[in-house]
Amino acid sequence: MSVNQSSGGLLNRIFHLDELHTNVKTEVLAGVTTFVTMAYILFVNPNILKAAGMPVAATFAATAISSAFATLIMGFYANYPIAMAPGMGLNAFFTYSVVIGMHLPWQTALGAVFISGLVFFLLTVTKVREWIIAGVPEVLRYSIGVGIGLFIAFIGLQNAGIIVANKDTIVALGNMKSPSVLVAALGLIITGFFMAKRIKGGLLLGMLITSVIAMIFRVAPAPTGISSFIAPTNPFASVTPIFMHLNIVGAFDYGLISILFAFTFVDMFDNIGTLLGVSRKAGLLDDQGNLPRAGRALMADSIGTMFGSIMGTPTVTSYIESTSGVAEGGKSGLTAVVVAILFIVAIVFAPLVGLVPSVATAPVLILVGTLMMGEVVHVRFDDFTEALPAFLTIIMMPLTYSIAQGLAFGFMSYTIIKLVTGRYKENNAVTYVLTILFILHFVLG
Repeated sequence: MSVNQSSGGLLNRIFHLDELHTNVKTEVLAGVTTFVTMAYILFVNPNILKAAGMPVAATFAATAISSAFATLIMGFYANYPIAMAPGMGLNAFFTYSVVIGMHLPWQTALGAVFISGLVFFLLTVTKVREWIIAGVPEVLRYSIGVGIGLFIAFIGLQNAGIIVANKDTIVALGNMKSPSVLVAALGLIITGFFMAKRIKGGLLLGMLITSVIAMIFRVAPAPTGISSFIAPTNPFASVTPIFMHLNIVGAFDYGLISILFAFTFVDMFDNIGTLLGVSRKAGLLDDQGNLPRAGRALMADSIGTMFGSIMGTPTVTSYIESTSGVAEGGKSGLTAVVVAILFIVAIVFAPLVGLVPSVATAPVLILVGTLMMGEVVHVRFDDFTEALPAFLTIIMMPLTYSIAQGLAFGFMSYTIIKLVTGRYKENNAVTYVLTILFILHFVLG
């Protein structure tokens, strides 16, 4: 079957490509783009978990395998172009708050992750999580996508070195004369040109060209031989030191209710926010703004989290970087399947993944954030009861570095302002329940 003629083929029947107005070539390109954009997790996650006392080689393999497994479920079962991997923020909470802060063994922390995954699973089976998604007000659905866009653009600006930390002003402009910043800025211009000209594969092409430029100016290491592409002894292949080392009983013995609540709480809303934001960008929501097959998408999250804890990695969740593949035209689960395959391949070709520096992926994140800003036109800023929660949802995601916190401020402000202005009928059971839970979360810490 030609990649340009998916109609009638096996892949078309599995992923409904014709129905979604896409084809194999577009989906493969989208999958590759998503993978390259989020491949950093293969290196960042092990480095964070290293502080928890977990071996880097094993956690690299665990990250790749758990990401591939969960993403395959998302692709085949839910048929969404959404990739999954251990969540940034959740892995930091695992290491710095649970293991280091509470002095718990990483095995016990993994046991808590498994239990939280089981809670996710039960909530999904009972359709509680679908009920939550269906109850999200329309204004917050629009705002979620915009907030995620600003969030990932902020990450991109940081990766580029354009925005840096400052002890006096919190953030500040970076050194614009720095070679790495100049390479990132040039990559932004090049990739932006491709996007403006609607060149297919513009994001991926921009990343590749920027990577080459980074090597030329010695901002990134250039390949030195076959070892730059293939790991000769494949040191990342074994997860034996951490596989099946989770301690579920220990998690119960410690009475980790607050930890379980945090894992469940953060993952639920990070995942819901990402699913809604990415799906809206891909045009996959129905006429009522709801996510079809939401239960299947959430099932991938819960099963992926349980599987990941068994492999030896923290909570697996949907990735906002999936928007980069969606921007390339990805609409079906085939995009996710391609990402999953590349995660497995990455175990062997780990050095090749490392040839794409952060200054090359940073422009993509910035441009995807630009694309996601378009949803802001749907927010009714002439109605302050809509404008305030929308603004807080959008602005608090990048400022708190958390999708979940942005959602918290959005829900609380929406429910309260509708209530105090006499428009309480616009609230529903979901907004009331979640507002109470968010308030309790902040009060109880």
